[in-house]
Amino acid sequence: MKPNRVFAIACCVLGLIAFSQLLIAGMALAARLETSQKVRTVEREVVKYIPNPNPTPTTLLGSSPNTNIPPNITLSPTPNKNLTTPSTPAPEPSQLITPAIADPRAEGLVNEGRTARVAGDMGKAIVKLEEALLQSPKEPNALYELGLVHEIMGVYNQASIYYEQVFQLGITGAGELYKAAAVKLRDGFEQPDDMRGKIALGRVRIFNDPNAAEGKRVVLSVPVSKAPGEEVQSSDIEVAVTFFNKSSNGKILQLEDESWAKVIWVTLPFDWAAGEETLRVNYQIPKRDKQTNHLFGQLDYYGQVVTLSYKGEILDVQAWPRDLAAKIGQAPTNTNPSNSFPEFLDRDSLPPNFDPDIPLLNPLPNE
Repeated sequence: MKPNRVFAIACCVLGLIAFSQLLIAGMALAARLETSQKVRTVEREVVKYIPNPNPTPTTLLGSSPNTNIPPNITLSPTPNKNLTTPSTPAPEPSQLITPAIADPRAEGLVNEGRTARVAGDMGKAIVKLEEALLQSPKEPNALYELGLVHEIMGVYNQASIYYEQVFQLGITGAGELYKAAAVKLRDGFEQPDDMRGKIALGRVRIFNDPNAAEGKRVVLSVPVSKAPGEEVQSSDIEVAVTFFNKSSNGKILQLEDESWAKVIWVTLPFDWAAGEETLRVNYQIPKRDKQTNHLFGQLDYYGQVVTLSYKGEILDVQAWPRDLAAKIGQAPTNTNPSNSFPEFLDRDSLPPNFDPDIPLLNPLPNE
């Protein structure tokens, strides 16, 4: 076969192939154009994330805990509704409370009245509390305070009137004060004089400390006895000790500087375990220079008057020497002759290892 003919056949085949490719490409383009003109509807699922108002933190094993949780907040897991939880017990009934004073000015007046009552100024207390009632009528706190003031003053009829007004307000209006007023009206008012013969001073014991470094010192042990079955609070009892000194020129002088005497109950609160409680008094006369001693005389311990009061009423008085009672206008009231004289224990020295500055650590003998 001649070369020219072979070349012509090859060109024809290549042209046929090219034409067929052009035909196929045209048909594909036409099909795409036809398809693009059709309207298609596509349905898609969109997942919407709703935040959980009570997220439960989850810590995977080996992962670090969530550091975005604020401190001091306790997170509780969401309870499983499929689990059976025990029933919650019914709450206990709330206790009665003292009602708050709604009016600020009335509250201030009531507080001023209470302060005056504690300080012993009953006149001022009544004025302030009556002003509080003008500001806030039927205020239970003011009414009850007025009852207390008149009870302390011994005006029991008027005190009963105020307690009755508190009682009439009921639990809703007076709360805890309703209960307190009911007790006052039910039990009546205890007279301080009713305790006469039920509490009394025991024999005062005197210890001399000649080795005191800062001056002459005397330690008194003052027992207070109580009859069985009686209820006595420490706040209702007052034991006053008035010391007297004797100067080198022979004068008997009443102590004026109260800092020379330190008073402490040996045990608080009172339990009356042995039928008595003991008051310990450390009395020290400080050293004075020679010039002061020359002008005013050297001082030495002479004696004391011990007074027992219950709710402001004097029930018992002991004086040693006995003539000292006349100097303060009180006569001895103890009817037991054995208790009329103090007991001088180790007059020249205190018991071994006894430190008067910390009497709780080393009790005195026979106590």
